[in-house]
Amino acid sequence: MPITLDKKLPAVDILRSENIFIMDDHRAYHQDIRPMNVLILNLMPTKVATETQLLRLLANTPLQLNVEFLYMTSHESKNTAAEHMEVFYKTFDDIKNNHYDGLIITGAPVEKLAFEEVDYWQELSQVFEWSRRHVYSTLHLCWGAQAGLYYRYGIEKVGLCEKLSGIYEQRVENAKSPLMTGFDDSFLAPHSRYTDIPIENVLEKSNLQVLARGEEVGLSILASRDMREVYSFGHLEYDRDTLAKEYERDALAGLNPSLPVNYYDDDNVLKQPRMRWNLAAATFFSNWINYAVYQETPYRLEELETDISYYGYL
Repeated sequence: MPITLDKKLPAVDILRSENIFIMDDHRAYHQDIRPMNVLILNLMPTKVATETQLLRLLANTPLQLNVEFLYMTSHESKNTAAEHMEVFYKTFDDIKNNHYDGLIITGAPVEKLAFEEVDYWQELSQVFEWSRRHVYSTLHLCWGAQAGLYYRYGIEKVGLCEKLSGIYEQRVENAKSPLMTGFDDSFLAPHSRYTDIPIENVLEKSNLQVLARGEEVGLSILASRDMREVYSFGHLEYDRDTLAKEYERDALAGLNPSLPVNYYDDDNVLKQPRMRWNLAAATFFSNWINYAVYQETPYRLEELETDISYYGYL
């Protein structure tokens, strides 16, 4: 089933060229069904690339999704045209009275800053609080996961000796979780970050379940038992060449980055990186939409505010 989007969004043409079913808003208006409403808070600097990555995975699910994008007005995007933001993105004031089946909060390249030093932290905190009664399930990615854990549980991130960048193996720790349905015992995923979340802090300060972790990456995926909170510290949504672009960016900035681990064959940057995480990515996002959102969310989203069983997080 398709995702419903504004037909002028740049990602639409890219996804259609890949034979991914995208329905424009005019056609969707005449469909007499209830689509899933998903909001994406895109904090990544490369907005269009991240839009395309996430939409490609969401479109792989067998449900019709109505997707909207949100940005933080307290931060000025330097890598995306203002016209793009004005046309395709909404502000918090635009959506604060709406209700959504799912919310995705992306990562952001601000890990070296304390959370309170991020220029949009207050606005992001407002979104976290609003989501308790306006969103059924929230999927936090990379820095978005660290920020969510800090806001809700006071769990601090810790700095790493060097940037964790590459393709790493993770083990499934809780195969009974619906979010891990269809996964093998282990899987590969991209990671790209300077900070980490110690597992002992998560176990001490929350009731979250550890679904996957790895020897090199530590925690990989966490979730509350009701799956209203999902945290993924990797970047399963990344394209084949995303880590390569990040490496080139850091090199040009004079950061002297190490090569992403397990990424280039023979560590040869002239060779095209192999795509080895696409199946895990498709499975994870499909599971989130199916099990955490579609099968659990109320038909009338307004119930999120009126039914005490939907309030807050464990």
